[in-house]
Amino acid sequence: MNIGITYDLRDDYLLKGYTEEETAEFDKRDTIEAIEESIQSLGHGTDLIGNIQSLTARLAAGDRWEMVFNIAEGLRGFGREAQVPALLDAYDIPYTFSDPLVLSLTLHKGMTKHVIRDLGIPTPDFFVVESESDISGVDLSLPLFAKPVAEGTGKGINAASRIVDRHELKTACLHLLRAFGQPVLVEEFLPGREFTVGIVGTGKNAHAIGVMEVVLKRSAEPGAYSYWNKENYENHVEYHLVSDSMARKAVDVALASWRGLGCRDAGRIDLRADTFGVPNFIEVNPLAGLNPVHSDLCIIAARKGMSYRSLIEAILSSAFARCGLRASESAAGAGGE
Repeated sequence: MNIGITYDLRDDYLLKGYTEEETAEFDKRDTIEAIEESIQSLGHGTDLIGNIQSLTARLAAGDRWEMVFNIAEGLRGFGREAQVPALLDAYDIPYTFSDPLVLSLTLHKGMTKHVIRDLGIPTPDFFVVESESDISGVDLSLPLFAKPVAEGTGKGINAASRIVDRHELKTACLHLLRAFGQPVLVEEFLPGREFTVGIVGTGKNAHAIGVMEVVLKRSAEPGAYSYWNKENYENHVEYHLVSDSMARKAVDVALASWRGLGCRDAGRIDLRADTFGVPNFIEVNPLAGLNPVHSDLCIIAARKGMSYRSLIEAILSSAFARCGLRASESAAGAGGE
């Protein structure tokens, strides 16, 4: 099968003057190479397409693919992760991972939590601060936690994200509003254990491949799984595969969230336990990082004895199955180089 690969290469944006933090969600070359090598090892042809601008030019030139392995994050707007899938939908080209609706919804953490709460899934009480005038309306129990409403990879999260009084709330919200130019999600801080659950599959076929507990070392930036802690995880973060009763509860909450939101193929759900030991939904990553060494989903898979190649194969198998394709099929008229 001829499989195109769409992505945002971090180096391209750094060369344009964007900062390390601004490009934190984009992929390094070794990630793209690892994905391409794995797909080729499964017997497929590959075509490195690149970002949405490159995809647009290729489609206009008449190129087509039987499947696109999409990990493009996009650059601007709440719909940035949905841009490539929407374009592929317009050309009736199948692709991996979630559709434009899910990717737009889940990028906005506040909107996601509204849906999660309506589904009856536990999640901390929250408030979305759209402007400075909203800060006085935050009626939640301290301590609180504040972060940009539509960022990932720990962007905008640091020791100041954990808030213990109203002065800190105002300071944190004003900083995030100005720094990121988007609303701020404020939620009640949960004191319990922190988990991330790796998931493969779609709908009733989705299953957890493992539960990883995130533990900050004494040397870590305190109080949060921050951007700095993630970037320096080797020295400041411990990851433990867990399978105790709380971890099993985390799997139940994660799968209910994954299926309720309509996520597809593979990704992660982050959770934190409340004072009663109940794992609560914190956020979902339906377009999870796939660096074979550094990305949480890949770390979970590796520690469960699942090779990187097997993870990529499972993602493709899920996409093929829901699209009614077989790996051996060749779609009529498929193009690309």
